[in-house]
Amino acid sequence: MEEEKKNKVEEKYDASQIQILKGLEAVRRRPAMYIGDVGIRGLHHLIFEVVDNSVDEALAGHCDYIFVKIDKDIVEVEDNGRGIPTDIHPTQKKSALEVVMTMLHAGGKFDDKVYRISGGLHGVGVSAVNALCEFLEAEVYRDGKIYFQRYKRGEPEEPVKVIGKTKKRGTKIRFKPDREIFRRVEFNKEIVAQRLREIAFLNKGLKIDFEDVKSGTKERFYSTEGVIDLVKYLDSGRQRLHKPFYVHEVQNGIEVEIAMEYNDSYLENIFTFANTINTHEGGTHLIGFKSALTRTLNEYARKHNQLKDDLTFTGEDTREGLTAVISVKIKEPQFEGQTKTKLGNPEAKGAVESVMNEKFYAFLEENPRIANVIINKVLTAAKSREAARKARELTRRKSLIDNEFLPGKLADCSSENPDESEIFVVEGDSAGGSAKQGRDRRFQAILPLRGKILNVEKSGLNKILSNEEIRTLISALGCGIGEEDFDISKLRYKKIVIMTDADVDGAHIRTLLLTFFFRFMKELIDAGVIYIAQPPLYRVRYDNKEMYLYSDEELQTFLKKHQGEKYEIQRYKGLGEMNPEQLWKTTMDPERRILKRVTMEDAAEADRLFSILMGDEVEPRRKFIEENAKFVENLDI
Repeated sequence: MEEEKKNKVEEKYDASQIQILKGLEAVRRRPAMYIGDVGIRGLHHLIFEVVDNSVDEALAGHCDYIFVKIDKDIVEVEDNGRGIPTDIHPTQKKSALEVVMTMLHAGGKFDDKVYRISGGLHGVGVSAVNALCEFLEAEVYRDGKIYFQRYKRGEPEEPVKVIGKTKKRGTKIRFKPDREIFRRVEFNKEIVAQRLREIAFLNKGLKIDFEDVKSGTKERFYSTEGVIDLVKYLDSGRQRLHKPFYVHEVQNGIEVEIAMEYNDSYLENIFTFANTINTHEGGTHLIGFKSALTRTLNEYARKHNQLKDDLTFTGEDTREGLTAVISVKIKEPQFEGQTKTKLGNPEAKGAVESVMNEKFYAFLEENPRIANVIINKVLTAAKSREAARKARELTRRKSLIDNEFLPGKLADCSSENPDESEIFVVEGDSAGGSAKQGRDRRFQAILPLRGKILNVEKSGLNKILSNEEIRTLISALGCGIGEEDFDISKLRYKKIVIMTDADVDGAHIRTLLLTFFFRFMKELIDAGVIYIAQPPLYRVRYDNKEMYLYSDEELQTFLKKHQGEKYEIQRYKGLGEMNPEQLWKTTMDPERRILKRVTMEDAAEADRLFSILMGDEVEPRRKFIEENAKFVENLDI
């Protein structure tokens, strides 16, 4: 009877069961809806949400300095803008500062009289940050006074009050993320520095100082040439072929800024921004740029008799070896796509296309020597495209339309369901042999690679497609390669696991594979299907027991715990030193293994680092190694 009563209550669904989450309670209940997640990305999003308010003041012409400080788990952001208004709000009957800090969708960005252009991506702003903080303090310097209010988990502790006098102006926000919300409150100074550097490049003349108290580092980000400096920064590991092309125009109310140059690589590197937000998924501004680039180069080459009648440059030809940054500032940006980082405004396409058509053509006419270098580069790309087409046909014929075309090296799994299947790309035949014997054949496939694959950073597509190891890998995955053929829906495994030795050669092979995926199958990284296996570094035997340790930290903990006992430690140099059972138990068994997922926090910085580490330029690589050597703890040579 009691059970029956309970079911009736559960079945009831009326107005009384509609919950209304007041104030910022909704943000605390569902934080991922507002900041993406409660992991490392969401944690850093708090900083960027506050910084974006200062950037909006800079975009409006009222701020030229931002200071960001991280002190363990406390963040401070200060600017010299106008300061958040503190007078009484006409309808809310309390200080505008409190309204902005405690109410969602409250601010000056919904009316273009205050901010013609703003960068806030989700429109939740600083109030969502406030809700997710253990405490937040706001200090406003305005009208010669210092206004102050402190909040605890989004709730004001007292009304806004004046705590002193000042000659400066601006806003300072100091906050501590809430450990009840975030899995781990530990800031990564590199993630913060990359975004601040990007902001400085996109807002020339804006000084940003960044201090990390823990590491004792201070950096200033400042650019006099804006996106031109960003293009030079991105190409720091490549040989540049000419001075950059640059244009900054306002077209139909849309501000268009473009910088681009060709380099000696075979790769396309185009980065797009809308209102300083990195539009990773591109959008209408990118479409406009691409079509204008192709049209202009075809038109110029035909006019100057550099193009035979039977040949026309394709978009792929014109973008080989191109590094470009397209930044638009638009009144009401419409973001769409999976991660809301794709620009949808149709007027942005027309504005970018028009500016590029006119100004890039004029640049070619005024700089015939540079035009010649560019046309020759594109002509070479067109010829190698033909060679690549033949190589691609060969790869396509050998692809996985039918299982009889699977590469001979591949030990496939019996499952044909990609969602449960995984492939281990293994270094060397001996480790491959152990992996084949130790795996679960039902869902685990093994592809051993012999030696180091081709460095794709230094090779054209036709050379890449004629490399046997790469062709084998493409065939095994089944999703094709490059703009024309790639189709992620045909991927045969939803986990691609790179499994290499824990030494210098293993790290090099891993980097070569990641470079290949980054350059030619970037969608796989975006989809989160690429992983790195974590084989153990040590096997320890003691008291007739054995255990595996995966880091030097684990080893130190073990040594302290077992001080004075007898034990035996084996340091694994390679996967081949483990028998099939050990390899399964430590590295392949889904119940016990450790896998690291490869993610793309910042495509522009990843692009620059790959070009430095894998490109032809020796000096930037030497400098990078010197600067980062102090962070390397275990290096087997």
